[in-house]
Amino acid sequence: MNQAIERRVIKGAEYIAATGATVRQTARVLGVSKSTVHKDMEMRLPALSPALYREVARVFGRNKAERHLRGGEATRRHYENLRKKQ
Repeated sequence: MNQAIERRVIKGAEYIAATGATVRQTARVLGVSKSTVHKDMEMRLPALSPALYREVARVFGRNKAERHLRGGEATRRHYENLRKKQ
């Protein structure tokens, strides 16, 4: 694997583990697509650092369990802003 890719994978994984960031947030910080972050974390990271992979998988599991709450909150804010504009 290319060293630049390895560095990106480890940097992304450390960021996710430290902050609990979502795939979207991590993609924004690294300047890559969500697909790239997902592929890095699910396919490349286990070969590079199994311990870090387990940590990232735990964060992704928590994010997946909470995503419906974030979506509901975003919808609430959206309609609240619409009401304020009227």
